Amino acid sequence: MPMIKVLLAEDHTVVAEGLRALLKDSFELVGMVHDGRALLDAVEKLHPDVIVTDISMPLLNGLDAVKQIRARRPSARIIVLTMHSDTQLAADAFRAGVSGYLLKISPGEELINAIREVALGRSYVTTLLAKDLITLLIEAGAAPNEGGSPLTPRQREVIQLIAEGRTMKEAAAILHMSPRTAESHKYEIMHALGVKTTAELVQYAIRMKLVGE
Repeated sequence: MPMIKVLLAEDHTVVAEGLRALLKDSFELVGMVHDGRALLDAVEKLHPDVIVTDISMPLLNGLDAVKQIRARRPSARIIVLTMHSDTQLAADAFRAGVSGYLLKISPGEELINAIREVALGRSYVTTLLAKDLITLLIEAGAAPNEGGSPLTPRQREVIQLIAEGRTMKEAAAILHMSPRTAESHKYEIMHALGVKTTAELVQYAIRMKLVGE
């Protein structure tokens, strides 16, 4: 039986190397990337069976990367491995299309089990959050997520890069658009959010977990 092909996305080198050591004997590690845009490229090139990604990732956060991966490859099996224990964020991750959600404080064996479960087409939630997450989803029902972002996916990409300290010229180059278009997105974002300064944009990005604090 062929080994499960796993792609890792983690921007902290020490954590990434720890994950490599944990998983290398149980799975075929086809690649490791350190930002959300590299993750998108790696998925297209390496065709992993399971993707393990953090949420707080440079250039493109994990949740927005998940949405783009699922749009391109609806069958993609994705596990979020994060420090964020917020059940609402976990619910948002499942709505975005992940198959599993674990915390970085979860036991290593749990990640190995989660990868195997997800590769079989099942879902997995860490035991540390399962009860609270199920309660949240039941209470939410089919109601829309009113706490979600009013921004378009493209605007979320722009605001993340601004919050990371990128100039508009740098953001434009990363997003393959003109600086004028990037500036236009920025002002549309500020209008949509009702803010007047870049500092307020950064604060919003932190609240929405687009970047780390």
